[in-house]
Amino acid sequence: MSLDDHAEELASALGVDKQEVKDDLENLVQYSVPVEEAKSSLRRKYGDGSSQAGEPEPAAIGEVSTTDSAVTVTGRVLTVGKRSIRYQGRDSEIFEGELADEGGRISYTAWEDFDLGPGDTITAIGAGVREWEGNPELNLGSNTTIEKSEDSLEVPYEIGGEATLADLEPGDRGVAIEVKVSEVETKTIDGRDGETEILSGVLADESARLPFTDWAPHDTIEEGQSVRIENAYVREFRGAPSVNVSEFSVVTGSETAIDAEAGAPRYTIADAIESGGMFDVEVCANVLAVRDGSGLIQRCPECGRVVQKGQCRSHGSVDGVDDLRIKAILDDGTDAVTAILGAEITAAIYGGDINDAREQAREAMDQTVVAETISEEIVGREFRVRGTLSVDEYGANLNASAFDENDDDPAARARALLDRIAGGQEETGVAVEGSP
Repeated sequence: MSLDDHAEELASALGVDKQEVKDDLENLVQYSVPVEEAKSSLRRKYGDGSSQAGEPEPAAIGEVSTTDSAVTVTGRVLTVGKRSIRYQGRDSEIFEGELADEGGRISYTAWEDFDLGPGDTITAIGAGVREWEGNPELNLGSNTTIEKSEDSLEVPYEIGGEATLADLEPGDRGVAIEVKVSEVETKTIDGRDGETEILSGVLADESARLPFTDWAPHDTIEEGQSVRIENAYVREFRGAPSVNVSEFSVVTGSETAIDAEAGAPRYTIADAIESGGMFDVEVCANVLAVRDGSGLIQRCPECGRVVQKGQCRSHGSVDGVDDLRIKAILDDGTDAVTAILGAEITAAIYGGDINDAREQAREAMDQTVVAETISEEIVGREFRVRGTLSVDEYGANLNASAFDENDDDPAARARALLDRIAGGQEETGVAVEGSP
């Protein structure tokens, strides 16, 4: 059934103008609301007996579900961001951020300018609901009525979007950060309007380092400069948060001295995994084993995937290109992670290049001898590993940028461990031996 047929059926049942219903239906469907849910929303809007006013019943934000088609919620605006999107060949400006009440918070996208500001207490009547990255999100559009209240709703969340890099998560909108530009370069990409110049690099503060992309290059973003960025949004890039700066972002020089060290913050493996993904992190752990698929491997010349028995998952039978790689299982006593080491680090550990690995495999008539040689070098030893951590349904991987044997003072590490244990026991009321 076409959208026109749906509109005609609905208009006939409700006794309203077909074109008006069709316009409303198209508006909801283009924002990813399923047709049946959109029709249910319009039945409530025009009143078919589901409620006295034809409006959704009020709901707490924490109760909003992806199964809802439309809701009425009251909450406090935490953040407001603005950016441009292209939909069906047309450029549109949208507003987005988070809304919260006493028991929860939810992301929203406003397809019209409702003049929202951080700290506003509003009631959104007839807000559409869609699923975004597995969570419900409010859609505020032409079918939504926004009522502002002079009374401020108390909420247990920060208002205004001020954040450190460690606070950021994919999906955050309207955030404000003060950072140091650690690395930056100009790139030319094939954008929606043809070749476009952008800036990309790394931002740093006292808490973390994250990649960034500036889609409308700001002159203030220069390597080594401290800047304040307002109205940024966050996406996921290779399993970690990435800061995005748009033409609506405000970038100014910061008067605050940003203490951003070149070193990566060190975490236990468990804490790093709990974060859901980190761009630049260091762990200290023992190598328990070297996994299959390590040593001398072959990659597809087209896509770079590892070739198994001459077969690429995407390109079928190919002549693989030799490469070196290590997949090492790390464990620090809190959890385990697979560290993936590229050709350069692998060659340093192996003590030879790809030609040396080919020769060893040829002499032994067995490619696995390269991985065995590497295992003898690193298994059972403790290393400091730095890189980007990604976490998904298959587990945690750490793509290493540095891999060095741990040279920390054992006594200092032991004292730190005892302090951490003692602190945890004191919090739970457990006496530590020797304490008063």
